[in-house]
Amino acid sequence: MKPILPAAAASGLILALLAGCSTPGVYKKRSDLVSNPAACAAKRFEVYFDQDQARLTTAAREAISLTATQLQGCDVTKVQVLGLADARSGTAAANQSLSERRARSVAEALAAAGLPAPAFEVAAGGAEGALVNGVNDPLRRRTEVVIEAAPRR
Repeated sequence: MKPILPAAAASGLILALLAGCSTPGVYKKRSDLVSNPAACAAKRFEVYFDQDQARLTTAAREAISLTATQLQGCDVTKVQVLGLADARSGTAAANQSLSERRARSVAEALAAAGLPAPAFEVAAGGAEGALVNGVNDPLRRRTEVVIEAAPRR
């Protein structure tokens, strides 16, 4: 098999390419070369609760902390928090109240972790939030969080 380029031509090409790497003024900062735009992008996660509880679990606190850490240095424009409850127990009013307390506990934890409180939209689904196609869904014992974020300019 013949080489595609003679050795001398290949050496010259390599030197020319390497010379381009040291051209002054092309890249002024490391951030021009390396960036992580995904860190300042929309985030969506769920916080699950024990039955009939609005108290954050250890896993919930860790998820909130991790998300807040990922968004440090980002411009957070909106934080939507929707509390949900399953309808296995309690009245519609009790499930609405539980959903509201769940949403509030997550919103308070997010604000304490450094997310801007003015960006919050907090809502609750109550007993109706527990139904999927007319069937009670125990996985509705949660709060859904959607955060809109972008890199700071």
